[in-house]
Amino acid sequence: MSLLVVLLSLGAACCLGLGFVLQQAAARTAPPGDFLSPRLLLDLMRVPSWLAGIGLMICGMVLGAFALGQGEVSVVEPLMATNLLFAMGLSRWLTGQRLGRQGWGGLWLLAGGVALFLLAGRPSGGEAVTEPLRRWLVIGLVAGLSLLLTAFARHPRAPATPALLGLAGGLLYGLQDALTRVCTLRLSEGGWGALFTSWEPYALVVMGVTSLIMVQSAFEAGPLRVSLPPLTAAQPLAGIVCGIGFLGDQVRTDAAALAWQAVGLAAIVTGIVLLGRHPAMPAGKNGTGHGSTAADAVRLDGGHESG
Repeated sequence: MSLLVVLLSLGAACCLGLGFVLQQAAARTAPPGDFLSPRLLLDLMRVPSWLAGIGLMICGMVLGAFALGQGEVSVVEPLMATNLLFAMGLSRWLTGQRLGRQGWGGLWLLAGGVALFLLAGRPSGGEAVTEPLRRWLVIGLVAGLSLLLTAFARHPRAPATPALLGLAGGLLYGLQDALTRVCTLRLSEGGWGALFTSWEPYALVVMGVTSLIMVQSAFEAGPLRVSLPPLTAAQPLAGIVCGIGFLGDQVRTDAAALAWQAVGLAAIVTGIVLLGRHPAMPAGKNGTGHGSTAADAVRLDGGHESG
């Protein structure tokens, strides 16, 4: 695990976390009829703060692609899960809300969980799996679960909808990161010709648009504190499954190492939930108090209201 991979991953996490806050503040004002529709993206393109959030997300994805080109998915994904720390930082600045015990506890659990997983597992690269059945089984499992969760989240007013769509989007984001790693390997080994004659870059485009609609719909349907934790938790878990499943990533598998890795992953998820549900995180359309202040501050920039 090189310092460059760590810095690129944390830079990507910073851009993603800040971008998520700006995107949710804009998406919460979108017309209800745009839920899970491509029209949602067309409507949000008129909001400057949303475009700024997308710009930050693109920067994060580029930095993440560079990190994935230099390191293993099982290393990059846990580090990118710290995007919630940066989202919390922006939300806290906008709301003036103190971290308190919940905030500090979530922060240390997330950061400590990432460190513990990496130290216990010591992820390293290996030979990518060439067996098509295993690769498609892992891809089908992650993508299928994402689509299934989306099917259960068809009603925009259901209480579980933001969490389900956040979870579905996070699974696709993790799969996208794994396929990005495949694309970087193809480019380095066979050049542009090998890259564009493979199916992965085209699948990335389709999944990118699909996951963007899912996530923006999750942001529209409810508070960031409901949608962002499952998104942030699902992405590294899906990425690690793909990395070990078909990219050849290797982690220590003795009993003690596996136990500590499990503790690290549990700490990551717990920290994400604590931070995501912190009062500083923006509330939804009907939110009040500190949570709505962040969204209102960004909304002033966009000047966009739903009908």
